[in-house]
Amino acid sequence: MTDREEVSRRRFLRQSVGFSAFAGLSAAIPSLARAKALSTAAAGARHALIVGDWGRDNSQVGQRAVAAAMQRYQAAHGLRTEALLMLGDSWYGELEGGIKSPRWQWQFEEMYPKSAFDCPAYSVLGNHDYQMWPESKVEYELAYAKVPGTRWTMPARWYRYEFPRENPLMTVIALDSNMPHANGNTHTGRDFTMTEEQRVEQLAWFKTELEKPRTTPFLTVIAHHPVYSDGPHGDHAVLVRDWDPLLRKNKVQLYLAGHDHDLQHLEFEKHPTSFFLSGAGGADLYDLKVQPGVRGPYAEKVFGFSHLELTAEQMVLRHVNAEGQVVHAFAKTPDGDVSLLA
Repeated sequence: MTDREEVSRRRFLRQSVGFSAFAGLSAAIPSLARAKALSTAAAGARHALIVGDWGRDNSQVGQRAVAAAMQRYQAAHGLRTEALLMLGDSWYGELEGGIKSPRWQWQFEEMYPKSAFDCPAYSVLGNHDYQMWPESKVEYELAYAKVPGTRWTMPARWYRYEFPRENPLMTVIALDSNMPHANGNTHTGRDFTMTEEQRVEQLAWFKTELEKPRTTPFLTVIAHHPVYSDGPHGDHAVLVRDWDPLLRKNKVQLYLAGHDHDLQHLEFEKHPTSFFLSGAGGADLYDLKVQPGVRGPYAEKVFGFSHLELTAEQMVLRHVNAEGQVVHAFAKTPDGDVSLLA
């Protein structure tokens, strides 16, 4: 057993006791050998890579390291990536020139090249995308999605799609999580949010979409802000109030988010939804507010991205660091059974 495997084993055993959702689950824990075998892709599986909080304007050192690791990881595992899931804060600072900004080319099209990722890049809006710098970047991002030949995919501020496009296995509801502040304010200097009217409109749309019949075995919601987070931003009171009851009622299996600059996986006792945070795509990393072992099963301050592997029988989510190492993984069935793999 390597030092890293021993550390991972001890961390997992500690978290299994300390975290209510996994207390008593030790009998179902796969062996380390089995977990290692499951780190390779299943035959016939479909694949997407996930990255958030990557678009720093003043330094791209972290972004370049993560983007390069994504290409190496894909090649090493022989993956055919059929989607990039971009979890917001795609553009910090100024996007001078709007859809003609050179940043689109060197920080998106070339950073995640079509030669490696010939697939849609489904994107949602983060708080930095909303910032006035000096103008809002929201309309630029919506407009760039209409540029011929781009893989940038954002048909609206909130939208629905199925993955993969052919023979889909997962229904995805992409949301705008830039909520009005608790006091109702929608502008604070350079920062702004959606309006209260937009919040109500999106919430009604969200409820309607969740109630529609679907044929896919999995249902996922993606947004920039986490509902729950062990990072410095913590749990989001408005999303806990508005969205969490809908996740529970409709048995949404997975919620993807970024915003806190780290990698996380949270499970809550009797909650049908796994909360998976991938906000380590290149922006400066954040210290965790809740230490691993208190609420988890996993959180780490590290640059990286995530890998979604999908079959009709299960989804596998992996967090991968900037060296291409899988640092955490779990599997989930359509019925909601969760197994930690690494």
